[in-house]
Order: sequence, then structure tokens, then C-alpha cells
Amino acid sequence: MHFTLKQLRYVEAAGRTGSIARAADELNISQSSITAAIDALETELNFDLFMRIPAKGIHPTPLGHEVLKLIAHHLEDVRVLESELSALAGDPVGTLRLACYDTAAPYVLPPLLKEFARRYPGVRISVQEGNMDEIRRFLSDGSADLALTYRRALPDQTGFVGLFRARPYALLPIEHPLAREPAVSLAALCALPMIMLDLPHAREYYLSLFSDEGLEPQVAHSTKTAEMARALVAGGFGFTILNIRDPGNFEAVSGSAARPIRDDVEAPFFGIAQHPGRRRPRIIDRFISTAQDLSEKGSYRELTLFP
Repeated sequence: MHFTLKQLRYVEAAGRTGSIARAADELNISQSSITAAIDALETELNFDLFMRIPAKGIHPTPLGHEVLKLIAHHLEDVRVLESELSALAGDPVGTLRLACYDTAAPYVLPPLLKEFARRYPGVRISVQEGNMDEIRRFLSDGSADLALTYRRALPDQTGFVGLFRARPYALLPIEHPLAREPAVSLAALCALPMIMLDLPHAREYYLSLFSDEGLEPQVAHSTKTAEMARALVAGGFGFTILNIRDPGNFEAVSGSAARPIRDDVEAPFFGIAQHPGRRRPRIIDRFISTAQDLSEKGSYRELTLFP
């Protein structure tokens, strides 16, 4: 059987993106090159890898699904080999595919990426954001090497390196009387309308903070983004609960005030997750080591109310 590594990469990109055009854009090549690679591999295998649906892209056939899994695993091994061989001659090079929990990404990523780029300028980092369900999928299907996320809701077998605990806090309209208190109780918050960050596993977590105390908040608004939750609080629509704060916007600049919660509440670990079945090339070890160094220096302290 005759096929090239380049052809496999073209076919993998087409299957992953579900589109010959998107695969061509991603790889910066012509669509005809993608089509030729698919045709060549289908000829070698003597069965169709994809169903072509006009105006809807391409969809793998049942056998195509199996072939794409094998190709993805093979390309992952090749990528690790290339990275390891390059590292033998010096510092790591190549691409690190990093996923990050989207509400934390704007605050956790910049200092870490800056320090890693300073140490290892030859490494390119590809970042994708997502909610907890998407993070789990990125790790399981191999589209991410590592994920910056919370330990909660990850499968037990997932490899995890904790960086800091993210204690939840209340964000209140700056004019509300509770904003003048040094800390607030969950019971007091129940008298206000709540703006819920309604993401997979996040909603259950925030509700559990109250239910563990025998309380039930008045959920008046729901949003899928922390930015909108902050905006609604600043507009006086109620309070919200978050875990990571914007260190540059702590108080009244945004029309809101962050206050610690008095109650004994669960503070989930935030850190780096990796699929347990995957090898850890040097590039991954160096990234984890960089993150741990920043943690030990207290670089994440400003992201939480209580270090």
C-alpha cells in the first residue's frame, strides 16, 4: 500500500474540519490537493472514506471513521517523534496544542504564554477555548495535548497537575449595601436575584454551594459568558458568583465589587489536564514545568481573592 505522510495529513484535516475548503484554508494549500489526497487513499483502500453532500461538506463513512482514528493516532506519534528528534539538538521546537477553559483563558493564559515563549521561542502554541464538556472532548479525541481547566468534572483517570485553588467569590453591584461589607454570606445573597453562569458543570457547581447550606438562590438571569455576567452585575441586575477574577478590574471601575464568601465553600483546583494514555514529550514537560514555576512564584495569586 502506497501513501505519503502529506496525504495522511490532508485527509485528516478534511475529516476533522468536515470540509475540503476549510482543510485547504487551514493547511494553506489548494482544494484540489486535498481532493487528490482523498481520492488516492480511497483508491488504495478500495472503499469510500467520505460521503460528499452538496452545500454541506463531507461526512466520514462508517469505515472512514475508523480510518480517520488510525490516521489521527499515527500523526500524533509522528508529531511526537518530530518534536523529540528536534529537541535532541537543543530546546524543544514544534507545536503545542493547548485547550483552555474559556472563562479563565483571558486571565490565566497571557502570563503563562509570555513566560513559555521567553523560555522556548521555537515552540508554537495553538490555543482553543471551550467549556468543560468541550475541554474533555479536546483531550479525548487528541485535538489538544494539554488543557488548562478545573479538576472538577474531569474523568478520574485524567492526568492533572494543580496550579492553584480558585475560591468562589460574589460579584455585586457597587451601589448595593452588601458591596460595603468585607465579606458576604450565601444566605444574604439569597435575598438578591442571581445571574447564573450557565455552562456545563458550572451551573451544578454554583447551585451546590447553596444547596450544601440548605439554601436556594433566586436565579433571575442566565448567561453563557462571564463577560455578560459581569456586565449584568454592573447594570444592577443582581449578583453572580465566579472563581477567577480580573486582576486589573477588581473594584468600582466596572461598576461592581468582588467580595469573598464567608461560608466554607468548595474551592476547586485549577491546573493542567492531560489524557492519561498519551505520551509526554519534552515539549509538554517543559510547558508543565513553566506553569509550576509560575505557581510557586505566586503569579496566579492575583487571580483569586485569597491566595
